[in-house]
Amino acid sequence: MRIGELAQATGATPRALRHYEQQGLITSERTANGYRAFAPRTAVRVRNIRHLLEAGLTLDDVRTFLPCLDGDVTATPTSTKGLRIARDRLAVLDARIAAQTAVRERLAAALREAGETV
Repeated sequence: MRIGELAQATGATPRALRHYEQQGLITSERTANGYRAFAPRTAVRVRNIRHLLEAGLTLDDVRTFLPCLDGDVTATPTSTKGLRIARDRLAVLDARIAAQTAVRERLAAALREAGETV
């Protein structure tokens, strides 16, 4: 399967697929004309990578899940390490949300002081 076919099958962009390959998350063979050729099973792996990224994990986090990316990642029991990564990522997101909420409140207060309705 060529990169465009894999992109269409998974909803990922060719650029994202090249990045996943550069990061060692997927692999391809080179054809005689230099095109990337991916095994059909790579589509499952890419869908799982995208699922984990959409859940808020980073590519570094996803690397931890490499042993189970070729199956149904949502049905696989989560490892202790996987749970720790998810908790750590949630803490980071919570801290970012708290920081953004504080900034929003300061801006809203400044607007109220200026007589604006918020």
